[in-house]
Amino acid sequence: MGALAHDSRLAIFRLLVQAGPEGLPAGSIGEKLGLPPATLSFHLAHLARSGLASSRQDGRFVIYSVDFQNMNGLVEFLTENCCGGKSCTPARRLRRSA
Repeated sequence: MGALAHDSRLAIFRLLVQAGPEGLPAGSIGEKLGLPPATLSFHLAHLARSGLASSRQDGRFVIYSVDFQNMNGLVEFLTENCCGGKSCTPARRLRRSA
């Protein structure tokens, strides 16, 4: 959970989830989120160490993607252990009028 506790890492993770299993090149992630290379590298390494993201080399590019198996495991753990172990249903969000 600590890996997702930072705004930049959460934004990176969201972007990678949306990209799906194909992932995104590091440069594209940095461009889309406006993160400098050193900052991006730091946050991507943190996500990789936590097991939520992985990388692979594709020619000159490093492609990052979400480790969906680990992500699903985290979601499953949180779902099973929310509400003190009691069955619960997440509350639906009410949409605000513009």
